[in-house]
Amino acid sequence: MNAPAKIETTLKDWETDQEVRWCPGCGDYAILKAVQRTLPQLGADPANTVFVSGIGCSSRFPYYVESYGFHTIHGRAPAFATGIKLANPDLDVWIITGDGDGMSIGGNHTMHVLRRNLDCQIMLFNNEIYGLTKGQYSPTSREGTRSPSTPQGSVDHPARPCAFALGSGARFVARGFDVSKKLPEVLMAAHAHKGAAFIEIFQNCIVYNKDVFDDFAAPKGAEDRQLWVEHGEPLLFAGGTKGLKMDEGACGLVVVDVADGDWQAAGVAVHDKANRSLAHMLVELPFGPYPMALGVIYDDPRPTYEASVLEEKARACEGKEPNLAALLAKGQTWTVEN
Repeated sequence: MNAPAKIETTLKDWETDQEVRWCPGCGDYAILKAVQRTLPQLGADPANTVFVSGIGCSSRFPYYVESYGFHTIHGRAPAFATGIKLANPDLDVWIITGDGDGMSIGGNHTMHVLRRNLDCQIMLFNNEIYGLTKGQYSPTSREGTRSPSTPQGSVDHPARPCAFALGSGARFVARGFDVSKKLPEVLMAAHAHKGAAFIEIFQNCIVYNKDVFDDFAAPKGAEDRQLWVEHGEPLLFAGGTKGLKMDEGACGLVVVDVADGDWQAAGVAVHDKANRSLAHMLVELPFGPYPMALGVIYDDPRPTYEASVLEEKARACEGKEPNLAALLAKGQTWTVEN
């Protein structure tokens, strides 16, 4: 596999002539612009880039990025992406999915692309609702969510996408939200990771689940309830006046006050992106008593799936001459005569 050459592009080079057909005010617009701003910073080549999606509002994404793209079938984008990457490992593959597409009908496929560690970026748009099919509750909808399919309120315990990813063996897990100025930084970190990079992006559904994330993702006034983690930096939030401390008695993290910026005296923990146990704690923090953990939560690479497949193929072919006739004649054969 060869590293593709970086080229100079602008945001305009990644825009298509297709009319963007999302509801006015949908968070998908902001995510699209974040991606189109990030790709030039990566030096990405449109001719070497592929966006693969399943079914859902988010899955219209490939139409709006000037690159190669596949709008595939419900939940199966990871299977298509795997075939694409094995056929041409030099391609830069992005998977676009949603909380319904990726966590329900496609949950099995999401699990396997993560455990295999295919070198790709997986962007899961989480709006906690089925937006395309008119507002039914989804696997990530909160208990009590009222929708056409749960008029009395959902009784399902919601899935946590990042916890699911870690449990499936993901080596890179991150979080962001649609209108965050830090989202491009998260996408760049995901792209730099060699392997399956999973990014959960909280996305506002303006029609069926409006402002459900405002407690921590409102454009203004929610900063104190965001914990943007950074490797080697203390786990501080609320302008540095609060932090998270490891508490052996509680077997987890607790919120502590930080006086005069002295986080060390308060015992605030330092983020280690390679610490899988810490990552599990951060993605499981209940919002309200705790802030929402955002940014690169876990990043610990290992060999990729396609690299292992190519190495195995090379070993199998070593010292052998291709002979299709011999291969067809191998084993039990018979001849049919008229």
